[in-house]
Amino acid sequence: MYLQPHHLRVIERLKETFQDDPRYLALLVGGSLVKGWGGENSDVDVMFIATDEEYARCVASGQRWYYNTEMCDYPGGYIDGKFFNLQFLRDVAQKGSEPARAAYTNVFAVFSHIPELDDLLKQIPVYQETEREEKMLAFYSQVQMLNWFVGEAEQKQSTYLMAHATSEMVFYASRLVLAYNRILYPYHKWLMQAVENAPEKPENFLELCEKLLTQGSVANAQALWECITNFREWNISYERGLVRFMQDTEWNWLDNRAPLQDW
Repeated sequence: MYLQPHHLRVIERLKETFQDDPRYLALLVGGSLVKGWGGENSDVDVMFIATDEEYARCVASGQRWYYNTEMCDYPGGYIDGKFFNLQFLRDVAQKGSEPARAAYTNVFAVFSHIPELDDLLKQIPVYQETEREEKMLAFYSQVQMLNWFVGEAEQKQSTYLMAHATSEMVFYASRLVLAYNRILYPYHKWLMQAVENAPEKPENFLELCEKLLTQGSVANAQALWECITNFREWNISYERGLVRFMQDTEWNWLDNRAPLQDW
């Protein structure tokens, strides 16, 4: 964690303000500070666990976000909050996506009137082992075909396709590394930080990703592809990868699954 004295003062003020408010069952602190990725001027991210009645009111009115600068006594400080109810936490524990689960890594309660809260918070930020093999297949297949699309972009001299294919190739290669390490994907803002912290990854992986992003070319895409394929034996044929790519990119609407990037 990276909670400095001025952050702790803000948290104490939040506790004093809301712990006896009947609209709220608990107040959680999360975000970059509790993950150890914050800085001196980082905002304080909080989650209000409201009663069902208050949550319904928030949803109906569109008031799902809390913002406050007055409680902060440090330069650039502010509180960034969201409103949920207890059922939302139960749903995340049962079926949450990786970004949804990752948001609860190291989260702690400022106050709580919910007996089951501690158990729920332990269940949420857990990599789902039953999904791992399918995710690695899906992510590997994306990298395989996006490598091909980089070639198409270079041949057609398409700036858009090159930018899309290179960023997506880095994204899915990174998701593959995280899945291999059983690390939750924390969404784009902290993706590369999570990959950097992964204990097992291809040699020079981050450098190859950066080079592809800044210098999109067939040669740089092929270098990233080779570092992935040489990292381990994936046992995925080209044909299997192609079919899986189409399944996740062109046909995912058939079973109403969330887009692959949100898994």
